Amino acid sequence: MTIASAAYPLDWLVDWAAYEAKIRAWVQSAALKQADLLVFPEYGAMELASLGGAEVAADLERAVAEVARHHDAMERLFEGLAIEFGLYILAPSGPVVEGMVRRNRAAIFGPAGRIGHQDKAIMTRFEREDWFIDAGVEGLRLFDTGLGRIAVLICYDSEFPLLARAVCEAGAELLLVPSCTDTRAGYHRVRTGAQARALENQCISVQSVIVGAAAWCPAVDENHGAAALYAPADVNWCDTGVIAEGVYDEPGWVTATVDLEAVVKARTDGEVLTFRHWSEQPMQAAHVHLVMENPRKA
Repeated sequence: MTIASAAYPLDWLVDWAAYEAKIRAWVQSAALKQADLLVFPEYGAMELASLGGAEVAADLERAVAEVARHHDAMERLFEGLAIEFGLYILAPSGPVVEGMVRRNRAAIFGPAGRIGHQDKAIMTRFEREDWFIDAGVEGLRLFDTGLGRIAVLICYDSEFPLLARAVCEAGAELLLVPSCTDTRAGYHRVRTGAQARALENQCISVQSVIVGAAAWCPAVDENHGAAALYAPADVNWCDTGVIAEGVYDEPGWVTATVDLEAVVKARTDGEVLTFRHWSEQPMQAAHVHLVMENPRKA
């Protein structure tokens, strides 16, 4: 399959038609590259806050409500494009409001329509302390698709090994990591997490990013990163662990063609077998022995 990962800039939108035109252009561009799967970034939906005007977009609370107000229409747009172009799309995540609860949700669509969604599992400090976005309570989901078994680890979730391990043990071959990071350090944390999860589980991970400034919306005012696809470093597959990587802070699609048979081969006959040998860790970690240096004799 060919995967397209987005380095996506947020734009000020004059109306809904402008948003539809932008998204259609992005999807069409990836389709022309023969992409089968498109991966948009975390909080890419926040540009919809601009539809409420400058005062709404500049207010953390009102921006969430405005984006959530357009959630259903956004899903219909991505669903229609996935059907029209006959491909799979992980839509940009954004806040949804359910009663008194707000979650960060990313939905996935295929040629037959909506497949399902994943809520972010573990929230960052900003989401907890300033923005009051709630963690998902439905757990992790494994999407069994025509391309293979896919799981979604939204940004910070990729920094927690047991989340990836759970979905990979359930059968995930492909981890999608939509991200939103406002510093070079934040980008590299998520990048390191995505690469480490691919290494540990001998699978493919795909990181999408937001790039550029959006000073009109304090929640996502500064954004940095590079879209990429990662794999475990293995001489029989990918020497560096980087399948493809874009230029830092440069918008556009990063595409690469991958074969999930490489995941099967790595897990069964790779240079190393980290996925198979994971279970050996608890036995070794059960006992930690403190060894004291002998004091030097005078």
